[in-house]
Amino acid sequence: MSILSELQALLGASQVLTGEEATPYLVDWRGRYRGQALAVVRPGSTEDVAGVVRICAQNHVPIVPQGGNTGLCGGATPDEAGHAVVVSLARLNKVRAIDTDNDTMTVEAGCILQSLQEAARAAGRLFPLSLAAEGSCTIGGNLSTNAGGTQVLRYGNTRELTLGLEVVTAEGEIWHGLRGLRKDNTGYDLRDLYIGSEGTLGIITAATMKLYPVPVAQRTAMLALNSLEDAVTVLSRARAGFGASLTGFEVMAGPVLQAVVRLFPQQRLPFDGPSSQSAWFALLELSDSESAEHAQERFEAVLGQAIEDGLILDAAIAENIAQSKAMWHLRESIPLAEAELGKSIKHDVSIPISLIAQFVQVTNAELQVKFPGIQNIVFGHLGDGNLHYNVARAPDQTEEQLLAQQYEVYGLVHDSVHAHGGSISAEHGVGQLKRDELPRYKSALELRLMKQIKAALDPQNLMNPGKVLQTLQG
Repeated sequence: MSILSELQALLGASQVLTGEEATPYLVDWRGRYRGQALAVVRPGSTEDVAGVVRICAQNHVPIVPQGGNTGLCGGATPDEAGHAVVVSLARLNKVRAIDTDNDTMTVEAGCILQSLQEAARAAGRLFPLSLAAEGSCTIGGNLSTNAGGTQVLRYGNTRELTLGLEVVTAEGEIWHGLRGLRKDNTGYDLRDLYIGSEGTLGIITAATMKLYPVPVAQRTAMLALNSLEDAVTVLSRARAGFGASLTGFEVMAGPVLQAVVRLFPQQRLPFDGPSSQSAWFALLELSDSESAEHAQERFEAVLGQAIEDGLILDAAIAENIAQSKAMWHLRESIPLAEAELGKSIKHDVSIPISLIAQFVQVTNAELQVKFPGIQNIVFGHLGDGNLHYNVARAPDQTEEQLLAQQYEVYGLVHDSVHAHGGSISAEHGVGQLKRDELPRYKSALELRLMKQIKAALDPQNLMNPGKVLQTLQG
């Protein structure tokens, strides 16, 4: 019996896709990576996933796990050889349980992030992971890259939001680790090993996630600023004044937001006059557990003092939910504006907050020396030191000319990141895009330990091969 026949016998012929039916699963959403596959399979349960993995392991066939296929680094796209089986987790989309006394929610890997947020809200709780792709990304994909988003400052990355996992190993066994425990000191933390591993060690099929009380009140403000240095100072003031109530602090270069309102005229900045042309903007959010009045008083006290001290040029405080959503919509529209402007060279980097302004200044200048006229698209989660430092073509360049320089640009930017004590991947993962860059910035010891872990948990090197690590040898 062929492997396709075995997979069809296990899942049913309709859930084993080949030819044109498989095509949407073989390209990443940016259109950067296109691969081929022996088949795309759509298991409907954890037991089905385990059965698929056993069949592939017995036939020495590589496996590429895939969630919502919204990744930015090619981590869920097969290579061009056509030997792999893509395992889509889309049908594993159930919320298995919500425990409001323990403040946990157990969900399957194919659940859309927005559906998790809505299920938590219906139970009177908050699931705080939030990012631009939340209407299409899945929690399994979020777990595979340890996604961050806009509320990391208060609640942490996906890893911090996870208590337990269910995982299908590279041999097709099921690890039943769905514990809702906040303390479990009984050995190595396998949960944290699988989170962020991008499907290279096993397939996450379900997770137990933390829930939180819904805030009594929220306050959102957009700030106009002279400099990134001032944004860092305002962040320090906000942390001191709001404490754990500060849930988000985003920063955006002025030309970036100005491009959003130019390209999408239905949106507008909440400022008039000179403030609308500011060099930098910040978006911050406070979640208060006491009252709307308490939140407003704290907001006005901290921001008012920063205005008096000349750190903030102008501040627009949302007066209702609609205004708050409009401010966040501006921020979330940046990737759409980038797409309208054309292809760019994207970087997802993490820098110590104290060095972010210096990093941007130095790196901008170095890029201009080497690539005159090149444009910077800088925005991100200042509160946790994560910048999306993207590079767009010069006015006299074509997209092809820009992309021909991408590896030189990567090298310059990533070298600067490394020199400033940062990481070349903050929340998007490594995938194919940054795989070959890792040896430049990770020590030989780190890489050797990673390869030893990979070899121990996936001895046939069948789990998402070619992602994260170059090879198992060495």
